[in-house]
Amino acid sequence: MAAINRADCEARDNTDPLAGCRGQFHLPESTIYLDGNSLGVLPLAARERARAVLDKEWGEDLIRSWNKAGWWDLPTRIGDKLGKLIGADAGEVVITDSTGINVYKAVAAALQLVPERRVIVLEGSNFPTDNYIVQGLVQQLGQCYEIRFAEEQELASAIDETVAVVCLTQVHYKSGRVLDMAELTRRTHAAGAISVWDLCHSAGALEVDLNGCQADFAVGCTYKYLNGGPGSPGFIFAAKRHHGRAQQPLTGWWGHAQPFAFTRDYAPHDSVRQMLSGTQPILSLALVECGLDVFLAQDMASVRAKSQQLTQLFIDLVQQRCPQAGFTLVSPSDSARRGSQVSFHHAQAYAIVQALIARGVIGDYREPGNMRFGFAPLYNGFCDVWDAVEHLVQVMAREEWRQEQFNRRSAVT
Repeated sequence: MAAINRADCEARDNTDPLAGCRGQFHLPESTIYLDGNSLGVLPLAARERARAVLDKEWGEDLIRSWNKAGWWDLPTRIGDKLGKLIGADAGEVVITDSTGINVYKAVAAALQLVPERRVIVLEGSNFPTDNYIVQGLVQQLGQCYEIRFAEEQELASAIDETVAVVCLTQVHYKSGRVLDMAELTRRTHAAGAISVWDLCHSAGALEVDLNGCQADFAVGCTYKYLNGGPGSPGFIFAAKRHHGRAQQPLTGWWGHAQPFAFTRDYAPHDSVRQMLSGTQPILSLALVECGLDVFLAQDMASVRAKSQQLTQLFIDLVQQRCPQAGFTLVSPSDSARRGSQVSFHHAQAYAIVQALIARGVIGDYREPGNMRFGFAPLYNGFCDVWDAVEHLVQVMAREEWRQEQFNRRSAVT
């Protein structure tokens, strides 16, 4: 492979069809931000939107804004926008709650569709919240359900006629490996089970086609690639064929068929609104729309293509320029099987990441020994990749990671 230089990266930036998107986000000076897979950057439009909600909608119009500003319909209206990015139809997605709460709702609703079965398939190495939530649900249901943990190569054999629900994350949070959603959903349905997909590291990073895959339920967050803001609400997808059949257990008044009738007993709404529970966090919910609007002006195929190019460039540069530094690629080498992040293992990974952050190159660390870098195609460029690797080369050559300050563990890694 021919050696890559910075001029090559500059040329690619100059012909990048998504380069114009970068100006729609706030990027701090002297910072190369490669952590959009954990927290996306601030869309510039979010400042004006926040001021409008605070000053006009809340400050002046007060409670009238539930009708006048459309607060009541925000979860479904913005949900329809997000749905376009993940292959959902209008009326199949709501923005609400956290990913964990939505996993609880989705898996519980899915179990109702196959009441005679008692096995839930999970990936043991998945992000812990999904597994913890399902473990808590099983405990709450009286231990009558069994959790069957399986890793990627074991999933096909784990999905059999005893399984009720298969709950998987499409893009692995640590390695960035992509599961074949279409094939695993097909296997799930062939076994008579229900699929639940976690799209936290998919939405906004690659093309997703929930209805094309015939997925049953899906959940995800909006604060990563979708740039909704820290702790912004998650989302939940329920295929229309299940509306009115499966009821989620957190039966709050927002999911009632007639919420302002104030009747004593619960009656579920016959649409995706039934997936709502309580009053929504309007300020954070409103800001989610700002990042979505930037995405909706783009073609997700172009976003995915640039994502693959960015991650491949990073891998190639690290391997070319740090061949003896002790880095082992954790992410798939095949870009088709890799999400929009790259992980390398190193014995001193935590300290190396901290040394990079001190230089303004922001990635993150995941146990055990994983340096994780996320690439957001709307605002990361090819020169960002070159410059980040240049800093990594210097950190290793100067052994900056040995400094005591970089070996002290913080609460958040």
